Amino acid sequence: MAISAHTARRALGTGAVAFTAALVLAACSSGDGGQSKSPSSSAAQATGSGTRVTVTETEYGLKLSQESFTPGTYTFVADNAGHITHALSIDGPGVEDARTKNIQGGQMAPLTVTLKKGSYDLYCPVPGHKALGMDKHIQVG
Repeated sequence: MAISAHTARRALGTGAVAFTAALVLAACSSGDGGQSKSPSSSAAQATGSGTRVTVTETEYGLKLSQESFTPGTYTFVADNAGHITHALSIDGPGVEDARTKNIQGGQMAPLTVTLKKGSYDLYCPVPGHKALGMDKHIQVG
């Protein structure tokens, strides 16, 4: 069965369009929009594995799906159940300024960190939110 030159050109054109669209999509989705600070240690990652802990964020509070922690890797999933922009930041032994991107109401963002024995502060880094009660202290040990 012979393929006409017109059919071959159409197939190549469709493939080129699909490839270009994939490149544009990958470029747009790979950035953090300038929202997150690079952590000072390799303990924080944008995504990863570990024990999943949901952190439900509302105006103005944080609720964790788990209250007891032992040393290890955790993926904290910030779930913005509120109506305004929130984020999640974690500070403690070996974890400094690890944070998610800013997330709108109804969105989620993961943050994977390795926790050591000690005290950690989980809070919303959006200006003013921590002072309004979006602050939770956990003890790992």
